[in-house]
This record gives sequence, C-alpha cells and structure tokens, in this order.
Amino acid sequence: MTLWDLSQGSSAEVSHYHHSVEENYQTRLSELGFHPGETISCVLSPRLGAPKLYRVNNTIYSLDDSIASLIEIN
Repeated sequence: MTLWDLSQGSSAEVSHYHHSVEENYQTRLSELGFHPGETISCVLSPRLGAPKLYRVNNTIYSLDDSIASLIEIN
C-alpha cells in the first residue's frame, strides 16, 4: 500500500520508498519528514486526482500521485 492509497482522516507509518526513487530524492523526502518509521496523516483527499494534503508532525504538505505512490506505508 502506498501513501496515495491513504484515505482522508487515516494515518499510517512510512515503511520504505519504492525502489525506483533516486537516492537524492529519498534524502529530500526524509528531510521533509517522509522517512521510514514516521506516522503520516491524510488531511484532505480531493476528488478527480487532485494532490492530497498530508500532515507530518505539525506541517502539512501537498503531494500528487506521482510522488505519494512511491512512498510505501504499513
């Protein structure tokens, strides 16, 4: 299951990144808080494939499916 599959109001722990994510991109995602072991909440899941809003600690980020689908969750 990926972060993109997380429904509005749900939380999950980041498991790992998809194998196709480059190392420098993994580093940037980790700096933003999207790292293995971190709990992520889906704050808003608009319709029609619009980017979803995710809460990491006390910060909210907008990720589209091309990025969120590369982050595996438990």
